[in-house]
Amino acid sequence: MVCFKESSVAGELIQSRADQDLHFYDLSTIVAATNDFSFTHKLGQGGFGSVYKGKLSNGLEIAVKRLSKESGQGIEQFKNEVFLIAQLQHKNLVKLLGCCIQEEEKILVYEYVPNKSLDSFIFGNVHVFLRKKKKDEVWDLWTEDKALEIVDFSLKEYVSNQVLRCIHIGLLCVQERAADRPTMLEV
Repeated sequence: MVCFKESSVAGELIQSRADQDLHFYDLSTIVAATNDFSFTHKLGQGGFGSVYKGKLSNGLEIAVKRLSKESGQGIEQFKNEVFLIAQLQHKNLVKLLGCCIQEEEKILVYEYVPNKSLDSFIFGNVHVFLRKKKKDEVWDLWTEDKALEIVDFSLKEYVSNQVLRCIHIGLLCVQERAADRPTMLEV
């Protein structure tokens, strides 16, 4: 179940998402788990915010994604992202445990996977089928209608329009400004 501190939306969310096994975390719990978002607990940073390692009072280690206030993501977009991620639970994806919307904070709480980056956890030993190109080179090929030139030659068969769609989405997701990137819901 998902619930949010804002009482105006809590009833609607609890009723519509009673089947989801997500937990609402109180901000004070997250602050304690991450030692007040200490730099020593910081695992990384992306365009939408920072990720911290935390430990709950019951000993459970968690990864906490604290969305940046500059991300431009509103409450409705955040709720949609939470529900979308919750529906995408899979054995090869890091599990979303819950979230926190309190005060000005929007936080996602995931299971913590030690000694692995998210992409290595998701993809394991799967080979990347794109030749190594810089983002600007890919943009140039895209604008010249030559984007399929980045596909690795070892990939013998593929559906062109599906590959082009993946390339386009990838290019949109690596925009310099976070506000220019699509939300999870849009992807």
